[in-house]
Amino acid sequence: MKRLAAPILILTAALATAASGAEKFQKLSGGEIRARMSGMEMTDSTHFSDVFAAGGALASFGMGKKKTGKWWVQKDELCVDRGKDDSGCYQVWVSGKKIELRHEGSDFALQEGVLKAATRHD
Repeated sequence: MKRLAAPILILTAALATAASGAEKFQKLSGGEIRARMSGMEMTDSTHFSDVFAAGGALASFGMGKKKTGKWWVQKDELCVDRGKDDSGCYQVWVSGKKIELRHEGSDFALQEGVLKAATRHD
């Protein structure tokens, strides 16, 4: 019985450590969204980048193309408008530099990436 107890304790400790290392995302309020997004870039470092200018201008880069639009905060959500069929409002969830955009009531990220200082996209 003692031989079985030691491996079980080790497995339990390993699982507890893994669970505590899980990322904890926090939902941002409207003021926090404005403060965090203004002048920043959200990117997955491969497929897309969205640059949120301080004045509400939005520059989106993806698949070798640039789109321009605007962004604003409404009812604790980040709203974006990139033109026809490409707009909406989303909750913003963060964990460190990681960021997720979600629809209200969903745990599923519609868009995820990292938030960093905006860079030039010439």
